[in-house]
Amino acid sequence: MFWLLIVSLFAVLLARAYRNTFDLNIRRVNVAVQPSECRGESGSFKPLTVLHLSDLHMENFSIPAERIVRDFSGQHIDLIAITGDLLDRHKNIPKAVAYVETVMKLNPRLGTFVVFGNHDYVLAPPKLGQLKAELERIGCRVLVNQHVTLIHDGMPLHVIGVDNYSTGHSDLAASFRHVPTDGVRLVLTHDPNLVLEMRDYSYDYLLSGHFHGGQIHWPKPFHLVTMGQLPKLNMVKGLHHYDGRPFYISEGLGQTGLNIRLRSRPEITLHTLVPAGAPSALPTAETAAAAQMKGSAAKPHAATNPGKVATEAGRTLALE
Repeated sequence: MFWLLIVSLFAVLLARAYRNTFDLNIRRVNVAVQPSECRGESGSFKPLTVLHLSDLHMENFSIPAERIVRDFSGQHIDLIAITGDLLDRHKNIPKAVAYVETVMKLNPRLGTFVVFGNHDYVLAPPKLGQLKAELERIGCRVLVNQHVTLIHDGMPLHVIGVDNYSTGHSDLAASFRHVPTDGVRLVLTHDPNLVLEMRDYSYDYLLSGHFHGGQIHWPKPFHLVTMGQLPKLNMVKGLHHYDGRPFYISEGLGQTGLNIRLRSRPEITLHTLVPAGAPSALPTAETAAAAQMKGSAAKPHAATNPGKVATEAGRTLALE
């Protein structure tokens, strides 16, 4: 009888964990872009909206691309950013490309940009090349340690794609080479641990994924301890700051291993970058990460550079 109860409870938990993969969390994040020496205090621009997808994992996902198009139809989107881990298996290249092509029906004004993650590098080099070529065929810009400069409201916008850090493919020097000093710098990468290496590289905002918010976050995502320094600093999802600069970790759309989530949900995020001091950058709600920190009366974490790490809600805020 006891074992029957245990098995029944486990089955209920597993069913709930599977249902969670359909429970899409749509987040809206306002990011105040601080003045720089180049832009100065008067460096104003119209809000820049970035729709952020990460960790699609075609092998295990429950959110159809058509739902994303439906949910964001009619909304102004300047740019779509996809920060890696589209798939593990080359047979799913057509599925991944079709998924991205459907999302692109939202017609982002400045285009769709993709960087690769560690799971993409499971593919053999010819197959990864095929994935890249197919994404470019449908109109994506795939950035591999390189940047592209666009013009947004008369101001240069530098989209900098840094290849995956955890697999040793990132090259910051190449990614930032010849990036002009004026304008806004938006970094796209998969593994957020990259921020620990970026003290000498100036940027305004960084988008990433990789951790899935733990995916199995029950009671805690202890398995993330092998995935770099940030999980040890309790930075596995949401908005954070390092060296005074903001970066965001998406929980991702898909799953790895089993198609289940516990205390985590698939996520898609609409980021709006605005000049610091603009009315839309004023505090309206706390980020999920900051609220969690407050609720647990979090204390500063030990770090290699004490005082450099913070999870902040005062300057950069999200609407849940």
